Amino acid sequence: MKNVYVTRRARFNAAHKLWNDEWDAAKNQAVFGKCANPNWHGHNYELHVTIKGEPAPETGYCMNLVDLKHIIKERVEDPIDHKNLNLDVPFMKGKMTSTEVLIIAIWEQLEPAIAAAGCHLHHLRLYETENNYADYYGGE
Repeated sequence: MKNVYVTRRARFNAAHKLWNDEWDAAKNQAVFGKCANPNWHGHNYELHVTIKGEPAPETGYCMNLVDLKHIIKERVEDPIDHKNLNLDVPFMKGKMTSTEVLIIAIWEQLEPAIAAAGCHLHHLRLYETENNYADYYGGE
């Protein structure tokens, strides 16, 4: 098998607040800093979705990137873009909205649709800022 890795980038904006209800305000502030702002704060996220597959002889594609674009838009961008991760995104309900937890939740949204399209989701990279990002390879 001759696997090729193809990456598609997506961008979205979202607000969130990191807060643990079991802690008092002082501890939340000490642990989460400005991310514990009671009035929320936002990020311009950048998501890199890497798929893996063998190019099909009839198309030369592992997966049609138009299809991948639509999957990302439907399952990630539309539910998240310009939303509050804590309040507005059903698949984040009851979860901490750190980049680490968000990237796992995004994987869970994308993986079944990419698999149904005959490809394998290999890797996600989610930039929260230009200096901070998380990588996830699924189930590791």
